[in-house]
Amino acid sequence: MATARSLGKIGVGPVKGAVMPASSAEAAEKGAHFEHDLPDLSATEALGRKLAALARPGDVIALEGALGAGKTSLARAFIRALTAPAGAPETEEIPSPTFTLVQVYEREPAPVWHFDLYRLERPEEVYELGFEEALTGAISLIEWPGRLGDLLPDERLDVTLCFAEDNNGRHATITGHGAWRERLADRNRGQRP
Repeated sequence: MATARSLGKIGVGPVKGAVMPASSAEAAEKGAHFEHDLPDLSATEALGRKLAALARPGDVIALEGALGAGKTSLARAFIRALTAPAGAPETEEIPSPTFTLVQVYEREPAPVWHFDLYRLERPEEVYELGFEEALTGAISLIEWPGRLGDLLPDERLDVTLCFAEDNNGRHATITGHGAWRERLADRNRGQRP
């Protein structure tokens, strides 16, 4: 079952502090690095399910990309791939947290906190959403992670989605930092996540 939290009053304005994708060379130096072509929605959802299989309590997954790039679609597939507790509806709705700013889903192996920080004006506002609680044992999916500035944990998985050059489908760049780097390397020797 999902619960929502939101900030009382947040202004909506132009995107400030959006994280721009690093070049492939820069990303590869910072952590384990993979590239994926996602020709359609089902490919994006399949990537979300694969990432869910790797997730552990305490993980932070930063979902970067322009409006409409597929961040929420990937997050929905990720959440649906994890086991819901007994009694949860089989067809639980997984809305975008655009207006609530965060949705919390009870899942195994840990609750999933799905943040959409597009409307955040200052990084510190994230604390009003329970950010510290999420970091202590939940899995945090964070859309618009650049809004966190220095509050974005160093230990994380970056998933950057962009429109394919031919405007058909999407392209994903996945970069693991810290323990994610080793986890991706161990899990995917010879194959991609």
